[in-house]
Amino acid sequence: MSDPTAAPWLSDDERTAWMALTAVLTSLPPAIDAQLKRDAGINFFEYTILSSLSMAPGRAVRMGNLAHLAAGSPSRLSHAVSRLEKHGWVARRTSTDSTETRCVEAVLTDAGWEAVVATAPDHVREARRLVFDVLTPDQVTQLAAIGRQLLMSAAPHLSSCLGDRPAPGAC
Repeated sequence: MSDPTAAPWLSDDERTAWMALTAVLTSLPPAIDAQLKRDAGINFFEYTILSSLSMAPGRAVRMGNLAHLAAGSPSRLSHAVSRLEKHGWVARRTSTDSTETRCVEAVLTDAGWEAVVATAPDHVREARRLVFDVLTPDQVTQLAAIGRQLLMSAAPHLSSCLGDRPAPGAC
């Protein structure tokens, strides 16, 4: 057991920042989920899957890569893709890459594309209402930089996924 007096305790400013960050991390996802469930009947995880597929070349992503993009376990992803398949929005297919390795990809169907197109405007309005409308342009720039820095610390393997369009095998 470690000595509690030797812990690198947070300063008052650090503690205030930590409390604000944890409050955002716990309150923002349910707010986004509520809007998506109300307006589109899906949760944020499912929307992230659809959105990630919509931006991918050929609207297809390997399931393992998609789990990283959507920040979920392979099991959670599989269950979510099954739900999206029932809507007719996603299909699974087996493909072979350049090294002749067989893999399963999730593919956004035309109906899935239409669902993303229909869902995105309300989702963007909610993101704007909850985040961007309350920040100055300088704060948005700072938020992006801070987010990237924190991601590099917590999940460096996902840092390459923050670009507008990640490279096909990058995420």
